[in-house]
Amino acid sequence: MFIELINLISAWAIPCLLFVIPLTGYLRGVKVYETFVAGAEDGFYTAVKIIPFLVGMLVAIGVFRASGAMDLLVLFIEPITGLLRIPPDILPLAIMRPLSGGGALGLAAEIINTHGPDSFLGRLASVAQGSTDTTFYVLTVYFGSVGIIKYRYALHLGLIADITSLMAAIFITRLVFG
Repeated sequence: MFIELINLISAWAIPCLLFVIPLTGYLRGVKVYETFVAGAEDGFYTAVKIIPFLVGMLVAIGVFRASGAMDLLVLFIEPITGLLRIPPDILPLAIMRPLSGGGALGLAAEIINTHGPDSFLGRLASVAQGSTDTTFYVLTVYFGSVGIIKYRYALHLGLIADITSLMAAIFITRLVFG
């Protein structure tokens, strides 16, 4: 009975919101369609504005991976991460995740395909993928779209949050799955 209720709510949540939000706006005297069109126009201009930032980031990620720099970085930090008992197979995912969600997803899928979804590394890749963020993407797209160019502190804190999230993912995966 409870599952059926949840499924019913899930099926009707979006259609209800798509009905209730414009109705509420109309009842409050908002020109709903005109406001929607103005917002869509602003969104289009924002999308055009961030394209150069997005292209630059994607090119940089491609060069970083294709040049072998990521592999060198993994080799460089592996002794440090070994002391912290961080599995070396997770390092490429940990490095790629702040740069690119799609690239990190590909690496997570590779880890899961290689080691299995129920292996420690498969579970760790899943938890790390879900608990860390794409810091450079956020800085590039969101900050670039509103014209913020001084993002040094946001970068530092974002990377600290990524490292903390990775360490928490490792700790929780070990705690829950052994």
